[in-house]
Amino acid sequence: MKIQIPRRVNRILDVLKNHNHEGYIVGGCVRDSILGREPNDWDICTNCRPERMLEIFNVFKVIPTGLKHGTVTIVIENEHFEVTTFRIDKDYNDGRRPDRVEFTGDLREDLKRRDFTINAMAYGRSEGLIDYYGGVDDIAIKKIRCVGEPRQRFSEDYLRMLRAVRFSNQLGYELESNTFKAIEELSNNIVHISKERIREELNKILLSDKPSTGFMLLLETGLLQYIVPEMLRCVNFDQRNPHHHKDVFNHTMIVLDNTEKDLVLRLAALLHDIAKPLCFSIDDEGVGHFYSHHIKGMDMSEEILKGLKYDNQTINLVKALVKEHMSKFNELTPKIVKRLINRVGPDNMERLFKLQRADVKGSNEPHDFSGIEKIEELYVKIINEKQPLSVKDLEVNGRDLMNLGIPQGKEIGRMLEKLLERVLDNPETNRRALLINEVKDILLEKERKKC
Repeated sequence: MKIQIPRRVNRILDVLKNHNHEGYIVGGCVRDSILGREPNDWDICTNCRPERMLEIFNVFKVIPTGLKHGTVTIVIENEHFEVTTFRIDKDYNDGRRPDRVEFTGDLREDLKRRDFTINAMAYGRSEGLIDYYGGVDDIAIKKIRCVGEPRQRFSEDYLRMLRAVRFSNQLGYELESNTFKAIEELSNNIVHISKERIREELNKILLSDKPSTGFMLLLETGLLQYIVPEMLRCVNFDQRNPHHHKDVFNHTMIVLDNTEKDLVLRLAALLHDIAKPLCFSIDDEGVGHFYSHHIKGMDMSEEILKGLKYDNQTINLVKALVKEHMSKFNELTPKIVKRLINRVGPDNMERLFKLQRADVKGSNEPHDFSGIEKIEELYVKIINEKQPLSVKDLEVNGRDLMNLGIPQGKEIGRMLEKLLERVLDNPETNRRALLINEVKDILLEKERKKC
């Protein structure tokens, strides 16, 4: 087969060739090219030593990314390309990275150290595809297989266990039996990997076409109990409720698959019912209930996401969705919806509606979306009409109130909240003159009561 190599990558290969060095594209870009996918990155390997690369690539910007590991980054027209010297990794003592590397002139040895056969292929412009370890065959039979002995590969870097699940999930491939068994045996070692690295792999599973298959595999391999152990309580947890035909875990998986590829939304889908097992009760008729699971779930979501080192913005958005995913109202008014918008955030409301619809799809039929649609209609009307939602939308501010004689402090906030209550019911009253007169009337009434 022939791989179409981008112009900028060819420039790097030309420099190597002109200085009598070998150069190959390697790893994921070869795999993706075989699969007919657009590679995210184009990595290059070479027999050229890193110090020499700093010399021969002097016409480009060169970043010494990791000289002791043989890697430099070549910047061409603002695009970054990693070029790495053929190497043999030596002495993995921490299960995360090699203590040292040994440079080699042998491409076969370099490919031998890589994680999976589908990632251990190289391509040369004159040689074509180089596949010493059966990557093409494994692509044909849709298998994720370690290069060499699986336990050794995973013990070198325990994150590879999670990467195996992620590739299986993304590509729709099966884990080869020995590879699967090795993950089962070594799964507890994932705790030695930084939360940040785990989070990034988890995100890729969450944003796959069908994230449930990834989480099912995390459960089967034993990795889940070390990544999100709170989810294990959900497995086989019978909800004992006529509205639910699945246990909590499988319901969650259906909800997850029925959301679009939005990280905040999918995290909320994953965690929306995380507290159900802890909030379970049975009434006199034997029906299961989960009172306040959305409140407990909000707190648990914060704890889980902080543990995985998510940023505060993501955590707060997910918390709001988990807390409000059960929001239903017997009496629906614009004021109630405005309060909901304030709690969830105007830019987060569309996610809430999507989460609620997915939640319904994960429950027993018939699926009734009418309650969601009514809230959504009011939300759209409020946003389109730019109706005031919070204190900052009022046509008066704290300085105006101070000018009317209200002392700076908590009284200002209380008065603004009182004005907002009226404006939420009657947005047409959000006019400066009307609000100032309203404040004057309230102050006069206070004075009369004192007398």
